[in-house]
Amino acid sequence: MNTPAAQVIISIIPIVGISVAGIVLFFFLLWHHREVSMLIRTGNYKPVKFNLKVFSFLVGLLLLGPGLVLSLLIGIIDGVSYALLGGLIPSVIGLMLLIFYKAYPEKKDSDN
Repeated sequence: MNTPAAQVIISIIPIVGISVAGIVLFFFLLWHHREVSMLIRTGNYKPVKFNLKVFSFLVGLLLLGPGLVLSLLIGIIDGVSYALLGGLIPSVIGLMLLIFYKAYPEKKDSDN
């Protein structure tokens, strides 16, 4: 069942999926921008507080865990090879984010 028509359809599916996702993302960003603009004009806008320290801790843990598991499994299966980078790269990025979490100074916030 490897007809040329089936191969064309199968090769078009990812292109259509990425295009539709791009269009949806574009309109989401456009509508969010318009919403924030209207809130600013009416004086009802409250900026979102983003805690960089907590975000770096969460992303560091989320990268370090799977990265270590991947490194261990790839190391056991293939030994030391370039495939080991698939686990080492997220491990090192996660480790660096955890180091940033520890090194980032506490901010004294008078609002809380």
